[in-house]
Amino acid sequence: MQNREILIGVTGGIAAYKIADLTSKLVQAGACVSVVMTMAATKFIGPATFEALTGRPVYTDLFSPVEHFRGEHIGLAKRAELFVVAPATADFLAKLANGHADDPVSTLGLTVTCPIMLAPAMNTEMWKKPSVARNIRQLELDGVHIIQPGSGWLSCGQVGAGRMSETSQILEVIRAQFSNPQL
Repeated sequence: MQNREILIGVTGGIAAYKIADLTSKLVQAGACVSVVMTMAATKFIGPATFEALTGRPVYTDLFSPVEHFRGEHIGLAKRAELFVVAPATADFLAKLANGHADDPVSTLGLTVTCPIMLAPAMNTEMWKKPSVARNIRQLELDGVHIIQPGSGWLSCGQVGAGRMSETSQILEVIRAQFSNPQL
């Protein structure tokens, strides 16, 4: 993972706090990590956490360039070797599956040319919806790698499917991607 450029997209789900752990593990493994967040994600965890972990700015706004004055979605996309979105909410899945781009994370989803991995996380009832299953199928057809959610206790108090994969599992999928880029 040494010097690999990994772009992490964080969307607005309670599992967003877990991505600080993933980010820390990636940095400790030698990866160069940039984080992009939706405004909803910032309601669950602050950009300062990711800035401290990565030593890089965190991008939350499409129209306030920090590093790439042609647009962060252009500069970050060119630099990234892998784009991981975790948690990937039902809203984000729908945006990416249907080509919508109205925030930094969904815009990058349409501009990156590197592999994309999504770790969905949502309420069990949301995960069961036919529209979510359709969006997952479309994303898989588009070549996006889905890191399937597990079952377990959810923040809503339910037990069931929709729990984001553990960060250790996501890390292993990322390691495998760099070991075998054909995944």
